Amino acid sequence: MSTSSGSNCNVGTSKSNDNSNSNDSGGDVNNNIELFKQPPPQHGDCPICIIRIPTLHTGSKYKPCCGKVICSGCIYAPLYDNQGNKVDNQKCPFCRTPTPIDDEVNDMLKKRIEAGDSQAMYNQGCGHRDGIHGCPQDYGKGLELWHRAGELGYSAAHTAIGNAYYYGVGVEVDKEKAKHYYELAAIGGCVIARYNPKHYYELAAIGGCVIARYNLGCFEKKAGNLDRALRHFMIAARSGHGKSLKQIKRLCTNGHVTDEDYTEALQSYQEYLGEIKSRQRDEAAAARGELYRYY
Repeated sequence: MSTSSGSNCNVGTSKSNDNSNSNDSGGDVNNNIELFKQPPPQHGDCPICIIRIPTLHTGSKYKPCCGKVICSGCIYAPLYDNQGNKVDNQKCPFCRTPTPIDDEVNDMLKKRIEAGDSQAMYNQGCGHRDGIHGCPQDYGKGLELWHRAGELGYSAAHTAIGNAYYYGVGVEVDKEKAKHYYELAAIGGCVIARYNPKHYYELAAIGGCVIARYNLGCFEKKAGNLDRALRHFMIAARSGHGKSLKQIKRLCTNGHVTDEDYTEALQSYQEYLGEIKSRQRDEAAAARGELYRYY
């Protein structure tokens, strides 16, 4: 199963059996029409360069000053004023606010929270959990903020609550509650809703989560349902998930899928790269390594 970046599945190589069992995966969610529908891109365009935001989380950052998610290339690139003169690049590329220090980050997040920004609620909740960015460590306050963010549809907040109950961080360990919040996160399409049974991965995949889609492919591959595994890997590859492309290549090498299947997956993955690649993003990745890697 995948965590933040996926993992290989070492499974048997039996031929595909496409029979499904609704009791195994949550009833209607296993409907092939819904389950294998290609979801829309999970992220929008960068507000600066108007190029699709990469799926990989290191390809973009949330800015608490203006509440925008900006691609790594635009964060790294130098800023210019209206006359074309280079200016201090220690500023937000969208609103030109100077890069804040910890206490200023906290103040900015409070303003964004007052404006109803669910990601700001989530981020400040993490600040209280870890005692960073000027926030005193306060698990109860962190949970409160995550609940508010989750109610507004920010699915990563539900994952954070689930983790708190799963590991007993600030609350008593309660695996049933953890499972409940992982389910809510998966339904919301959260990329990191990754500790759930197959049913929750299916819900997440339908919501556009490529990691969940990859995990579903691993489930089906392990069960010997290689046709279904291929379809999951294909959808994830179209959304830029490189490990899914590698799984398809491995299936092709082992004779379980055709050369045409792999060619189609490779072409769709390359189309995704064509949508997200830019010189600025390449320069940022080359300069900052894993911090700004975007594919």
